[in-house]
Amino acid sequence: MERNPVNIVVHYDEIGLKGKNRPHFEHQLMRNIRRAFEGLGAVNTERLYGRVLVSLKARPPWDEVAGRMGRVFGISYFARAYESPCDLNVLKARVKEQLPKDEYESFAIDTKRSDKAFPLTSPEINRELGSFVQIETGKPVDLGNPDLRVCVEWLHDRVLFFFKRVPGPGGLPVGVSGKVVGLISGGIDSPVAIYLMMKRGCGVVFVHFHSFPFTDRASQRKVTELARELSHFRQMSKLYFVPFADLQREVASRTPASYRIILYRRFMLRLAEAIARRERAKAVITGDSLSQVSSQTLSNLTTVEEAITIPVIRPLIGLDKKEIISLAQKIHTYPISIQPHDDCCQFLMPRQPFTRSTSEELEEVEKDLDIRGLLDRTLAQAECHNLPR
Repeated sequence: MERNPVNIVVHYDEIGLKGKNRPHFEHQLMRNIRRAFEGLGAVNTERLYGRVLVSLKARPPWDEVAGRMGRVFGISYFARAYESPCDLNVLKARVKEQLPKDEYESFAIDTKRSDKAFPLTSPEINRELGSFVQIETGKPVDLGNPDLRVCVEWLHDRVLFFFKRVPGPGGLPVGVSGKVVGLISGGIDSPVAIYLMMKRGCGVVFVHFHSFPFTDRASQRKVTELARELSHFRQMSKLYFVPFADLQREVASRTPASYRIILYRRFMLRLAEAIARRERAKAVITGDSLSQVSSQTLSNLTTVEEAITIPVIRPLIGLDKKEIISLAQKIHTYPISIQPHDDCCQFLMPRQPFTRSTSEELEEVEKDLDIRGLLDRTLAQAECHNLPR
């Protein structure tokens, strides 16, 4: 006999506020959920009002289900759900069958009724079902702090019930907010910045600048590992490795040392903008945090950004290092980020970089550089790798 599938009810918060665009957000969420379970057999997603019902025919272990659902942005919470027809007596029998065998000293019934045509109100359903469970189990009702909460969702064509909510990552489904280019250095900050933009629904193309062969390949290995970790949040993406050493040597030989780091960053943004246009991305993400280092003063951030025409988004701008580290630990990128490597900006680094610069100064200094030629030669050597989910 064929076993019943595992049903999961998925709830969201922000998507429910999207008005006429709500179906677009819901369908993207369902696509991302189906992608999350690739390799685990047939997956069906059904859009119900205010929720999504997921059915897994293969019945994988719950830890596997929870791990995959926990990486789908747009989910407020999810739960292992059970179905009943819209009949209170049948519901009572189904609840009795599925009541957890674990020890619990008290319980509560929490009903949400979408079908207003059903003759009983939500409080009346709570009382009817609560009395039944109390008689069957001998446990008292505790509305304030129950050990077990039986959640009932009375819909127009069925009833769903579940016992334990699992928090999701929140945010918006990846893909609803367009595509951006994310600069990823291999340090702590940039993966967190990319994560936060993915959480706001952006697909991300990763771009890493390296100085090989003047530095080793450790940064490239780290960035590949970081990008794969971030790609678990339900997106297929690309990772560009951009060789930066020749451009750095040219800048170092033709410009004052104190301007060097700012000029490097202006070139990075120009290269990122070129890749963004190639990938049809709308913005560039950086891991800048205001005044964390000399290149991240308000003055220098402004002059760096003025080198390009598309928006530069800095999700970490108001966070301190402790807050960023806490987020990196939460998303499991921190252990990878703290592995040692040589950053490309350490190659030919000036001893005393300017903390204040102006566009006029930098444009004057850049007159001695073949900007277009440097960009074209560097982009021609860039490597692009497809990342699996």
